[in-house]
Amino acid sequence: MTIHQFAFPTWIHFGPGARKLVAEHLKERGCLRPLIVTDKGIAGLPLLSEFQSLIPHSQVYSGVQGNPVASQVAEGAKAYKHHGADSVIGFGGGAALDVAKVVALMATHPGEVLEYAWDHPQVRPIEGELPHFVALPTTAGTGSEVGRASVISEDDTHVKRIIFSPRILAKAVFADPELTLGLPGPITAATGMDALTHNIESYLSPAYHPLCDGIALEGVRIVARALPLAFKNGKDLQARADMLMGSMMGAIAFQKDLGAVHSCAHALSTVCDLHHGLANALMIDHVMRFNRPAAEAKMAELARVAGVPDLIEWLVALKQQLGIPSKLKPLGVKPEHLPRLVEIALADLCHKTNPRPCTRADFERLFQESI
Repeated sequence: MTIHQFAFPTWIHFGPGARKLVAEHLKERGCLRPLIVTDKGIAGLPLLSEFQSLIPHSQVYSGVQGNPVASQVAEGAKAYKHHGADSVIGFGGGAALDVAKVVALMATHPGEVLEYAWDHPQVRPIEGELPHFVALPTTAGTGSEVGRASVISEDDTHVKRIIFSPRILAKAVFADPELTLGLPGPITAATGMDALTHNIESYLSPAYHPLCDGIALEGVRIVARALPLAFKNGKDLQARADMLMGSMMGAIAFQKDLGAVHSCAHALSTVCDLHHGLANALMIDHVMRFNRPAAEAKMAELARVAGVPDLIEWLVALKQQLGIPSKLKPLGVKPEHLPRLVEIALADLCHKTNPRPCTRADFERLFQESI
């Protein structure tokens, strides 16, 4: 038999008020001058000022915006050194957390961040110790707080590169659903569909990982119930907590791998600068129709745990309920974008574990049908 290797991530403090445990956690570990890495959208909110007031001698770097690029990481590493920091706190959505992971890396390692990407022709090893890093998610979507990867784009081409190593995992996660209360509806919808996509695609992956399969199925069950509630009422703390858990479960599950939805989404983010979660939401039902002949039994099981008769029909209805367009055209995607979209999707590794193999012609049809 083939030998399989499994690993699960870090220590998680979960529940309302978990953010209030961070200062003592850092103090116990001798971390006295943390750098808080966040994004421009959060920088001016009471959410951040209230949190920073809990963390003595902290400094904020808020240069993250959009799909994060390498220059944002470089500026964060400069801020770390200028502050004389000894630790990093990632505070925000997936972009901020991804940047925070590699700010910790680049504060202590030579070269440029993309030289640590797994597909760099002369990839640098991560050899030295990294600063203590903790993560606090403020959205429920990417699950980056429990991930061992950071997705950073090239500044000029916006092509996404992945730095992957257990060394960049957060040492602790403080998952506080109070930080997600009042998240705007469109962001709740896009990030929630991201979490749902992670759970669905990881379950459909043909890779062998029964532990992740169980997590993914439960993640779908939780998100299917909680996402409409969180979208309808941004102050529903139980729904927000459920979404935060479903998001982390999706990210833990997708160490098993993802599929063609993500390959399409990565292309849409690169070419059209679409939010990653929204890009996943736009493509998921189209790719599931493509996948059905190769995954009927598994898709039926996903429908069962979601409590619906048919997975694809439910996804279409859910998108409508969340105000997500059924097609790409309203988001500015045009036919002239197709050649570049297909090229990037085909080069993306996620579709290598799609339940149905995707050729260039398949991606062409998927994007054409989706526009």
